[in-house]
Amino acid sequence: MVFSTKSLCVAAAFTTFLASGSASLAQSQADQLKVAYQAGRNQLGVMTYCSDKGYVGGEVVEIQKKMLGLIPVPADKSGGDEAEAQGKKGVISAMGMTQDIEALAKMQNGTPAAFCKQIGDALKQAGAALPK
Repeated sequence: MVFSTKSLCVAAAFTTFLASGSASLAQSQADQLKVAYQAGRNQLGVMTYCSDKGYVGGEVVEIQKKMLGLIPVPADKSGGDEAEAQGKKGVISAMGMTQDIEALAKMQNGTPAAFCKQIGDALKQAGAALPK
């Protein structure tokens, strides 16, 4: 499972759409916000891991923080700290699934450095479109 900034942006757009919907969607809206928030926090941790290993520059961490700021913070933030902590250990986690970056890279006949660079490049590209 690979997270991309595109999927994070889609999640943010989807949660914004839900926020404008009817009150009958309140529970699913809360669930969607929580999922998007946890995924964003995990990706922040992953980018921190990649930066700490020297695979990407620190600017990608700052871009991810800015992108995370686009996701409305859910009322229930539980799991956010844990998701970010897992990312800092090199573990991608979302929707109940986890995958170690090193194992994922091996499965794709790559390296953790190449995986981090790919995600970092996608973040830089998405970050260029963000408001200054």
